Amino acid sequence: MSEPIVFANARMVLPDEVVRGSLAVAEGRIAALDAGNTAAAGIVDLENDYLLPGLVEVHTDNFERHLMPRPKVQWAEMPALLAHDAEVAAAGITTVFDALGVGEADTESLRGSNWRNTLATLDNCAHKDLLRADHHLHVRCELPAPNTIELFEPFQGHPRVSLISLMDHTPGQRQWENLEVARIYYTGKKGWSAEKFERQVAHAATLQSQYAEPHRRHFVDYCRTHGIALASHDDTTVAHVEQAHAEGATMSEFPTTLAAASAARERGLATVMGGPNVVRGGSHSGNVAAAELARQGLLDILSSDYVPGSLLGAVMRLVADDIFTLPQAVTTVTRAPAKATGLADRGELAPGLRADLVRVRMAELPDGSRHAVVRGVWREGRRVL
Repeated sequence: MSEPIVFANARMVLPDEVVRGSLAVAEGRIAALDAGNTAAAGIVDLENDYLLPGLVEVHTDNFERHLMPRPKVQWAEMPALLAHDAEVAAAGITTVFDALGVGEADTESLRGSNWRNTLATLDNCAHKDLLRADHHLHVRCELPAPNTIELFEPFQGHPRVSLISLMDHTPGQRQWENLEVARIYYTGKKGWSAEKFERQVAHAATLQSQYAEPHRRHFVDYCRTHGIALASHDDTTVAHVEQAHAEGATMSEFPTTLAAASAARERGLATVMGGPNVVRGGSHSGNVAAAELARQGLLDILSSDYVPGSLLGAVMRLVADDIFTLPQAVTTVTRAPAKATGLADRGELAPGLRADLVRVRMAELPDGSRHAVVRGVWREGRRVL
């Protein structure tokens, strides 16, 4: 367990305000918050830097990126995990849901392979206290793939599985409603030839009609039986949201339209959008902009998606564009994702909660903007960065 510690002269970002003062930690938990400056000996002087709750990341493909840094190039599990873990910690993320995709007709892909060794590596590194962040598992189930249930087998009963999302990346609908955008993605990122893309598109509808619905029922039943949070993915229509709500989903990940996001809000689903979408000023798939949803009061949670550093970058962009206050923006990457995934012991600077903390300095850039620089990270009161 960590030693008692006092963080003084901090700008503490609380849910509704920023307060200058100090925060005391004992036995890995936040013991007290006090307003005003402190000059006592034995403290950690934050020199007026910001003190945030540790960021909670519910959907990142970053581990997959380290496991397969180039198409068909698989990296060893342990160095991939340690590099991923260090990267998320450096971004201020103290709780991460590693999003691992299950199901892919293309057996040469990462998501078409078996995850057993990866899970064993994660458990072993955690047991040996080699990881900086607290790792959970978010299993992304590709419903039209014929091997999804088979490849899910290593995850069954695994204690780290806390979230399952239902995906359908069939070109021509949801995220890939625009086939030309899909073509650019698959031929660019995944290295498919133009001929392979055309073959896959032609075959995709057949796979969807055969497997999507039975696989959907299987995973919905699994989540209900095991008490695992369920998320929909790339909802485009109100009907998509209605189906997800009826199935017990609590989150709508990356809705592609304003109509779908509005329907999610009406039915009590938390809307998750990508940090890169905010930072870039729009979706790389040509779908609804996350900032527009934020302006409409429809953005609940930010995910770093494929760039861990985009969480704090998106927070700063929402503040700079006068869409959210700093406490409101920070809530989307701390308290809101913690609440949505049932982690009631973190996500806020409050007595009794885990001392997952991030020290952030706002650097002034030549163009007048500010960039959030992570200066230190603590998990349960122990410094990990």
